[in-house]
Amino acid sequence: MFKLGDYNTLRIKKRTDFGLYLDGGDEGNILLPNRYVTPDMHIGDELEVFLYLDQDERIIATTLRPLAKVGEFAWLECAWTNEYGAFLNWGLMKDLFCPFREQKQRMQKGQRYYVYVMEDEKTHRLMATAKVERYQKKSGYELSLDFAEVLLNYLREHDGHCDLGDKSPAEDIAARFGVSKKVYKKAVGDLYRRRLINITESGITLTA
Repeated sequence: MFKLGDYNTLRIKKRTDFGLYLDGGDEGNILLPNRYVTPDMHIGDELEVFLYLDQDERIIATTLRPLAKVGEFAWLECAWTNEYGAFLNWGLMKDLFCPFREQKQRMQKGQRYYVYVMEDEKTHRLMATAKVERYQKKSGYELSLDFAEVLLNYLREHDGHCDLGDKSPAEDIAARFGVSKKVYKKAVGDLYRRRLINITESGITLTA
């Protein structure tokens, strides 16, 4: 039994004009499109591939490695939006959908958001949620250490500055990062003790 939204090792079953068909067991053959096929792939070989749904909701294989798989958190950029929600770039041909109901604020194109990758229980489609708290099962201390690295990456990608500080409203922190003010302050404290940031009246900045 393979796992959707995860890496699977599947055997090459046959070659077609469209690519290679991999043995998906009870689910039948799964296509690895030609764009991912290399000359060293032969019938009978086993490949590690990532499985997700294509535009027509068919199970498809890829040798690309997304920024996150089901069950993981990631900092993803919004590629585009429509009347149903936002679509996030996670490194695959098909962007990852985040419906309005799973957003803390309306996502905007070009902005990055901290999300959790999941499989919808009803439709079995892969999707993202910005309401990450219900999936964070670690202690407050562990969460603050994890988030410290997320915050550090955010600073590096935003010219070394974040306008949210210790006195910023909890709802602003939650809307942007999906964490509580307590976790945010602990992460800021950790980075400050490691001399990686400076704390100013306008927020926090990376040290030179």
